[in-house]
Amino acid sequence: MHAEKIAEAIASAMNHLENSMKALANQDQSAVGDSVWHAAAETEYALFLFSLAHHGESTTPYTKHSSPTKQTEVGPTLISAQDLLKEAKEKMSAGNIKEAHEKTWDARGYILKVWDQLEKKRKSTSKAEAATPPK
Repeated sequence: MHAEKIAEAIASAMNHLENSMKALANQDQSAVGDSVWHAAAETEYALFLFSLAHHGESTTPYTKHSSPTKQTEVGPTLISAQDLLKEAKEKMSAGNIKEAHEKTWDARGYILKVWDQLEKKRKSTSKAEAATPPK
């Protein structure tokens, strides 16, 4: 069964989110981006494994309630993703695969929102640096 691998991927994503929070506290934007990217990759892997575990069943995407729209700050959004992954891990331990899948899907939305914010910030910083004449 893929349950062990799913739980490992979720735990790994949680660790990467923890690292991103530490990097955020240290104002290390590069490390924040790296950790968020790894968390996103692990979350995607977990979702892939969920799809394999649901082989033959209809898997409906959880788009209605998974799109975070109100939170715009990186820190709180990362905490929300971390909380959702913690809940997903608990649901996995309880054998509730469907709810674990939903929580992981929701966490993915938050993680990707943070990734988009970090990329926009990085690009705007790069453009500003390129526009500044050398001294």
